[in-house]
This record gives sequence, structure tokens and C-alpha cells, in this order.
Amino acid sequence: MQRNKTQTRAGILDAVGQLLARSGFKKLGINAIAREAGVDKVLIYRYFGGLPELLKAFAEETSFWPDLTELMREATKPPEKMTAVERAKLLLLAFGRALRRRPLTQEIMRWELLERNELTEALARHREQQSAKLFQGLENLDGIDVPAVASLLAAGQTYLILRSKTVDVYNSVSLNSEEDWARIERAASSLVDAALVKKKTKKKTTAKKRQGAYTRTENPRC
Repeated sequence: MQRNKTQTRAGILDAVGQLLARSGFKKLGINAIAREAGVDKVLIYRYFGGLPELLKAFAEETSFWPDLTELMREATKPPEKMTAVERAKLLLLAFGRALRRRPLTQEIMRWELLERNELTEALARHREQQSAKLFQGLENLDGIDVPAVASLLAAGQTYLILRSKTVDVYNSVSLNSEEDWARIERAASSLVDAALVKKKTKKKTTAKKRQGAYTRTENPRC
């Protein structure tokens, strides 16, 4: 009995994803989901409660959105031995790769650009919760607004991934070439360095200048 319930729940959640990818949010309803899953709609209410709860379960129980555990699997060293900059790079690049592996998620995100309702907001809230976990401890690195920097870089990656369905080349970069995606990743890595490392270097340089000025004051020329 438990096995049948588990399989039915999984089938309903899969139906949600398929309908969202194919038709967007406006046509997503209990009746349509029941037809897609081949079940009585009573089971949807029994197992999930209603459409908002069902969408919440879809976001949390499926692989719709990459979580911290998945992204950190790409780490080559223990998290506690990573610098803040290394962690930021890892999360940014691993996120892009994870999104590229999720064509279903990409389709749903394309629909989200066209529609806004309580269902799109439910998925957006889930993403925000996951994002907060990603940047925990990196919110204000040496006075740098890391979430804002990450938003710009992640948005750039996301746009190119979503755009790859409709165009093959963007600004001479092939969006269907692994070689060119490696170029994009190298560029993203360089931008992380420019945003997060440069300021540290500037601070050290300023400190040295101050120290030099102090030394000259202590030892003035005769």
C-alpha cells in the first residue's frame, strides 16, 4: 500500500513538471494534472491538500532546483579548507552546470518570464530559500555585496542557458558548444576574482602606502 502511495505521489509530481514545461502555469490545474498523471483528482487532494501545496512539494521533493549538497559535490577540497573566493567560484560554476542538466527546469523558467501568479511565486520563494543557503556566511565579504555580485553573474549564465534554445550563437560565442561553455566558465571565474579579490589587493596596497608614509614621518630627511 505504501509503495502504491509513493509511486502515485511521484507520478503526480512528474505530471506537474511535464505540464509546466509544455503549457506553462495558466493551464496548470488539479483536473489537468489528474489527467496527465492518470489518477483520480481525489488522490491529489488526499496526498497534497491542494494546488499550492502540490507545487510546493514539486519544488522541494523533485530535482527541479539544485541544492547546496548537489553543488558542493564538485568541490575538490573540504568546504572548511576553501577560501570565500573559492567557494563563490565553485557555487557559481556548479550552478550553471546543474541548470544546463535540467531541460525541464529551463522550460519552466522560460514560462516564468511570461507569467506571474501565486504558482510562479511559490517556485520563486523556493529558489530564494535555496539561494540564501548557498551564500550563507558570504553575505558581506570585506565590504563587498556578494549576493548582488552573484545575482549579476548567475543571471548572465541563466540568460545564456535559456537563450540557447532559440539561438546557436550569442556575441560570437556558441551556446551549443562545450568548448565555448568552458570559455564562459573561465570568464565567470575571472569576474569573481575581479569582484572579490581586487578589493583585498587594494586594501593591502593602501595599508603599505600608509605604513610607508608613517615611516617617512618617523624618519624625516635632515
